[in-house]
Amino acid sequence: MTTSPSSSAQDARRALGLRLRDLRTEARLTIRAFAEATGQHFTRVSKIENGRQVPTPRDITDWCRISDAPDQEADLLATLRAVDSAYMEHRRESRAGMKRVLGAHTPQRYRATSVFRIYEHNVIPGLFQTPEYARAMLRFWVRFLNSPNDIDEAVAVRIERQQILQRGGRRFVVLLEEQALRTFFGTGEVQAGQLGRLLEVMAMPQVSLGIIPLMRERGGVGSAGFWIFDDELVALETPTASIQVTAPSEINLYARMFEELKRAAVYGRDARQLIVSTLDDIRE
Repeated sequence: MTTSPSSSAQDARRALGLRLRDLRTEARLTIRAFAEATGQHFTRVSKIENGRQVPTPRDITDWCRISDAPDQEADLLATLRAVDSAYMEHRRESRAGMKRVLGAHTPQRYRATSVFRIYEHNVIPGLFQTPEYARAMLRFWVRFLNSPNDIDEAVAVRIERQQILQRGGRRFVVLLEEQALRTFFGTGEVQAGQLGRLLEVMAMPQVSLGIIPLMRERGGVGSAGFWIFDDELVALETPTASIQVTAPSEINLYARMFEELKRAAVYGRDARQLIVSTLDDIRE
C-alpha cells in the first residue's frame, strides 16, 4: 500500500473510474450512448472513467441509475468521498505540533460512535494509555517527524479523549496481540504502569478485552492495527499517513478480519494471566 497522499488519490481516481466503466459496459452501453442518456459530452465520460477527472455525487447517481445498479450507489459515493481525503499527511499536521495529529480520533467522531472495535498489534490503544506511556511514545514521533515539541499538550489531548470511556451508551471491543504487552515505550517501569492500567480498564463492564497469545494457532493475521467506528469508518495509521476508509464494502472486510482475529483471542482470566505474566517478566 502506498503512503503517498498524491499518488494514492490518483490511484483511487483510476480505481473509481474503472468501477464506473464496468457498470456502463455491464449495462451494454457505449460511451456515446451513456453520455447522451446523462446529458453530457462523451469526452467527459471518458475522462472520468480513465481517472483524469473526478466525478460529482450527481454523476455517481446517474451512473447507477442508467446502468441499473442502484445497489452500488452508497458504496461508490463513499469511495468518491474518500478519493482525495483518505490520506492525511502526518508530517503536514505535525508541523503544528503532535496535538494536531488526530486523523479520525477527533472528539466529534468519538461522541458519534456507539461501538468501538479496536485491533492493535504492537501498541496499547490511546484510550487506555497512561500519561507516562503516551509521553514516551510521542517523544519518539516528535523526533521522527521533526515536529514542534508540544508533548505536554499532546498528552493532555489524548488523556482528555479517554473521558469517553466513562460516558454511557458505548461499547469498546478491543483485541490486542500479546506483542503489544511486550513492546516497551519508555522504561520497564513505564510499561509496568501501563499494564496495571490495562488490568483496571478490562474490569469495566463496557470494555471487552481479548488478547491473542504469541504462540497460538490462528486462522488470520492482521497486517496493521485498525479502529472501526460503528459501521461508518475504519481508521489506521502508517508512519507517514492516517488512512480513513469509508466505502461500505471495505469496512465490511475489516469487520470480517476483526471477527477472524477474535477467534484466536483469550478473554477474562486467561487474558489477565497474560498481562500478569508479562508484569512478572518485567519485574524480574
